[in-house]
Amino acid sequence: MAMPMGWNNYFGFVCTPRHGTYGNIQRDGVFTVSYPRPEQLVLTSLAASPRCEAESKPALGALPVFPASQVEGVLLEGAGVFLECELERIVDGFGVNSLVAGRVVAAHVAEDALRCDDGDDQAQIHASPLLAYLNPGRFAAIDDSLSFPFPAGMKK
Repeated sequence: MAMPMGWNNYFGFVCTPRHGTYGNIQRDGVFTVSYPRPEQLVLTSLAASPRCEAESKPALGALPVFPASQVEGVLLEGAGVFLECELERIVDGFGVNSLVAGRVVAAHVAEDALRCDDGDDQAQIHASPLLAYLNPGRFAAIDDSLSFPFPAGMKK
């Protein structure tokens, strides 16, 4: 459950205070987001495994990463889109969950995932499929799309 938060470079996701991610963001005031590709699913899922008794997470060592450019953190090598964010606020109280919102201070996109104004959107999504989580416990590689039928005159 992650999404843009409006049109002005904000990004948010749902987290729980029980996860290390929540505490890390609260402590450091920054976070990074990497959008993995469908072929990276197994590797990234392993990295989401629980920590061991000593609070270590050996699966993280298997992830190929590189340093973020604007915030303290790392990004997943080979992902399609990368965000570097400074914490805007955490809103607790959604049951056991919280909304973590950040201001995007740097965004990067892999060359093959970059949309071009004069490019064909269908060809783009076919060449660089998106990974989507389907609740409960399923995923899809999206490699086909259709134009959305916006009403005439609709604006942001």
